[in-house]
Amino acid sequence: MPATPATPPPALHPYLTARHELLWDEADAFAAEHIAPRAVRMEAAPGRVERKVADLMAARGWFAVTVPPAFGGLGAGHVAKTVLVHRIACVSAAAAAILQATLIPVGALLHFATYEQKGRWLPRVAGGSLLLSIAVTEPRAGGHIGGIETTAERAGNQWVINGSKVHIGNSHLAGAHLVVARTAAPGVRTSEALTAFMVESDRHGLSVSDHRPGLGLHGFSAGRLDLDQVRVPADNVVGGIGQGLSVAQSSSILYGRPNLAAVSLGIHEAVVATTTARLNARPRYRGALSDLPVLRDRIGDMEARLRAGRILAYQSVYLLDQGLSCDADLINAKYLGHQWAMTSAQDAMELHGAQALDRDYVLQRLWRDIQHTYPPAGTGEVQRIRLADAAFDEDHIQWSERLAAEAAWARPDPTAA
Repeated sequence: MPATPATPPPALHPYLTARHELLWDEADAFAAEHIAPRAVRMEAAPGRVERKVADLMAARGWFAVTVPPAFGGLGAGHVAKTVLVHRIACVSAAAAAILQATLIPVGALLHFATYEQKGRWLPRVAGGSLLLSIAVTEPRAGGHIGGIETTAERAGNQWVINGSKVHIGNSHLAGAHLVVARTAAPGVRTSEALTAFMVESDRHGLSVSDHRPGLGLHGFSAGRLDLDQVRVPADNVVGGIGQGLSVAQSSSILYGRPNLAAVSLGIHEAVVATTTARLNARPRYRGALSDLPVLRDRIGDMEARLRAGRILAYQSVYLLDQGLSCDADLINAKYLGHQWAMTSAQDAMELHGAQALDRDYVLQRLWRDIQHTYPPAGTGEVQRIRLADAAFDEDHIQWSERLAAEAAWARPDPTAA
């Protein structure tokens, strides 16, 4: 695959510290050494869950990039998280998906878990011995949180959980799942009816269906969990009884959406790099395809979208690290980041002609992978509704502002290099 920018573009300098730039270099070197050689194998064996890449990233503490040092994490913040996911996605969106999927429940623990719970789970995440998933989506309700049918009933000092979850990222790698279930009787409003539980993967009654590869992201698992009379202790409740909606929504906005914006950005950069390399190398008349004005016009559109997506992705998480209100910016980065990358991927397919149809050519993988950044953390329709709320000044819950104390991990020192 042609190389994407080896150093951060100047347009990102306002958002990056020297530490971020070192992390950028580290992620690029890691991807070149450990992920690129495995990417072809992952693509050739879509039925296989990639575990080695997860182990290698865990050994570097990247699953705890936003976890404070007090719990063994890097405490590096959301810009740093975006750097890691973005740079890994330039080489393999599937590897980036493994990383970003655990970062979402980690964020939920940071914001809602008790100090004792953080001490129980986060050091294991930081040490690489525990990956997590967040289990919200269901077979009938999809991503509609208000339609959750999984139930949890109190039984003494335990809770008994029954139901099914689908499209759960890292389903086959996670040692524990943050499961959102209904704990109130029918008719109770959703804001008070749901509760989040940490369910360890070895709990009796929890089963994970066999891995079934999707259209893209080969090597990444997003499977089904079935919970049949699964018992968990009362101290596995995360965020308090009735706070499940808050846990799910805030995690989706503050982590899920910017994470997916970063995955889209990495794919987008790879699409543009692959296409320009192809046009430069393909002879036509007395020059190359890249000399033809009609093709340069389309490449110009691709580059414009890429540059805009890059700014949106990094500006939004920079605001989050500053503890500023930015929910709509995070939503917009996910929405437009996917849309622009998808458009560029389609343009690239057309510019490559029949070469794009070659199963072994990298562009086909990029086109399939970008489809996977549309549904999670809210489809485009959901994002537009939320953006309309912002336009009418009706987005009353600002999770970025409400959780500012936890979100502002790394306020840059203006005197720092």
